[in-house]
Amino acid sequence: MMSPNRPELTAFTNWHKATVSADDNACVEVATDATGWTAVRDSTDPTGPVLMFTPKEWSAFLDGARKGEFNL
Repeated sequence: MMSPNRPELTAFTNWHKATVSADDNACVEVATDATGWTAVRDSTDPTGPVLMFTPKEWSAFLDGARKGEFNL
């Protein structure tokens, strides 16, 4: 369900990716707006689709990643 408070994509101006990303730049980029929403996009397609997460959703994802919940 999409939140009615979802920010416009133009609010995300400072995109960054991990410093250990591959040399071919095949990575994801992340940006956070002033309200705490996080946007994620494919670094090889910066005008393509963007996933957007509320602060609570992004925090839960990062917590799970740190705990290894997504490891195969």
